[in-house]
Amino acid sequence: MKVARRTVCRWSPRFLCGRKGVSEVEGFGEEIIAAVGTPMGEGGIAVVRISGRGCVQVVDRIFRGRRRLADVPSHRMIHGVVVDPENGETVDEVLVVRMQGPHSYTGEDTVEIHGHGGPVVVARVLDAVVRAGARMAEPGEFTKRAFLNGRMDLTQAEAVMDLIRAKSDAARRVALGQMSGALSVKVRKMRDELLNVMAHIEVTIDYPEHDVEEVTASHIRDVVKVVVREIDGLLRQAQTGRLIRDGVRTAIVGKPNVGKSSLLNALAGRERAIVTEIPGTTRDVLDEFIQIRGVPFQVLDTAGIRETEDVVERIGVQRSRQWVEEADLVLLVLDGSRDLEEVDLELLERTKERPALLVVNKSDLPRRMEIRRLFAWVPRERVMEVAARTGAGVDELARRMVRTALGGEAASGEPAAVSNVRHMALLREAREHLQAAETAVREGWTVDVAAVDLRQAWERLGQIIGETAGDDLLNRIFSQFCLGK
Repeated sequence: MKVARRTVCRWSPRFLCGRKGVSEVEGFGEEIIAAVGTPMGEGGIAVVRISGRGCVQVVDRIFRGRRRLADVPSHRMIHGVVVDPENGETVDEVLVVRMQGPHSYTGEDTVEIHGHGGPVVVARVLDAVVRAGARMAEPGEFTKRAFLNGRMDLTQAEAVMDLIRAKSDAARRVALGQMSGALSVKVRKMRDELLNVMAHIEVTIDYPEHDVEEVTASHIRDVVKVVVREIDGLLRQAQTGRLIRDGVRTAIVGKPNVGKSSLLNALAGRERAIVTEIPGTTRDVLDEFIQIRGVPFQVLDTAGIRETEDVVERIGVQRSRQWVEEADLVLLVLDGSRDLEEVDLELLERTKERPALLVVNKSDLPRRMEIRRLFAWVPRERVMEVAARTGAGVDELARRMVRTALGGEAASGEPAAVSNVRHMALLREAREHLQAAETAVREGWTVDVAAVDLRQAWERLGQIIGETAGDDLLNRIFSQFCLGK
């Protein structure tokens, strides 16, 4: 057996702390924050949220109802008016509810003012709250406080924003699944497995006279195998989860006048792009978000690919070629009423290694193209005929788009599906460290060498749920949230 220089390696519980406790976060909970929790603009109702110790007293300075807010039971609405704290002028007629911590979104005392949804009225109510003693909240600060108070972990906090930004019903289901903690449960289970084996290693180091290193090495191999299998299962779903969350970037490409813009309009169900007989009408990329069987597609109508002297059109053609390489799905549109030309052959070569469908358009016209020639580039099931102008074949094309983009998987919205790029990267890093630990044991190194990589894997998994996340990471994540959430 190889003998490595023994490294310092201790995992007693006091060294395995997660994120900071609330009391350890400098200044946390001392300030009362406020923000508008509903979109700006005209609406029937707008909500101003206030959170922090003392927020009830702040609102009582500007609220006039039959009873003081402090005397109203938690989670009960009360009617009244908001007044200017300086001159007593009525600002708005409102309903107010207080939610006593920890039974609130943030885990702190929270008040919501439900008033009329005009932008001027909302601005005046928020101004009154701030002048009464609150401060404007930073983006995502309510959710950040919920995280720091233990109301949710980091995956659940990120799922809140995913739910707000969901572009499809499948994306909504995935976000709700993560908000329920489905992914967190799997990650915590893997961390517990690693924590147990790290504790086993510590015993081996502290009591070398018992000579249990071979048993410990076998235990490491078994645990690593189990955890890697779990990570692989999550990563297999990751691409589908990302596409469901962000949308499938779908590039419609082809030479001019093959019907690309007509196809976009047919898929969108409305006149999104200008359609003319003049070649080169589309000079830049047009995009439209559409939902097909619960999956969001960002469909991009690109400029017709051809040689041109027009400077603007040439830039559009260059972008079209770039999208062939970068899109999640390529729809190569060919004109079935014409023979294959040199540009068609070039695009067939460029797309044969890409996830692509060959769309032979203008099936309502006499066909001159020999469809069987296309099978040299893609399988038969990737070729289909449509008539974008009449809509014939477009529904079947949409179904094939879903199957091709998701690799044949249904958009089920698996609750524990990984859809966040940050989570994917951390899972891959954890897997690499686990493989390094297994290699060290297999090659006969002492178990404390493997322990270094096991700890690194444990910490990467902890960053997913926020238990080993630093302040910089937290600030970066929550700064992407909208105000009031």
